[in-house]
Amino acid sequence: MSEPNLDISTNKQSKIKLDFKDSKYATGRRKQSIARVWVKKGSGKIYVNGKDMNKYFKRPVHQMSVVRPLQEINAPNNYDVKCSVKGGGLSGQAGAIIHGLSRALVNIDSSFKKTLKKNKLTTRDSRKVERKKYGHRKARRSFQFSKR
Repeated sequence: MSEPNLDISTNKQSKIKLDFKDSKYATGRRKQSIARVWVKKGSGKIYVNGKDMNKYFKRPVHQMSVVRPLQEINAPNNYDVKCSVKGGGLSGQAGAIIHGLSRALVNIDSSFKKTLKKNKLTTRDSRKVERKKYGHRKARRSFQFSKR
């Protein structure tokens, strides 16, 4: 019996080594997600957790929302972004990256603050999931009532 020749090393994707020495750092938060974001002058590449942004966020809605702070300052291809995000789901992670990216851009150039603040990208969205209460099915939804 011949065993199939499987090469495991080719299946694994290697993490991309990025040089972000002269970059600005900021932290972004949304729901349960925390994003650490580094921004530097570059060609417009965005990496999330060592992967390309388009491979990490499959949905076009998330991809467009992550790029939004760069589009608001009319510089979508002027900065390279490296993000490390953990916790929550993909929507919360995208929101955390938006928050961190806007704060890092303000650190780079304070003239961006006016446009980013006007579009509400620098403020943290503090909404979280409400906790479940006893005697209820969810946070506010009660159990079905039956009169008879």
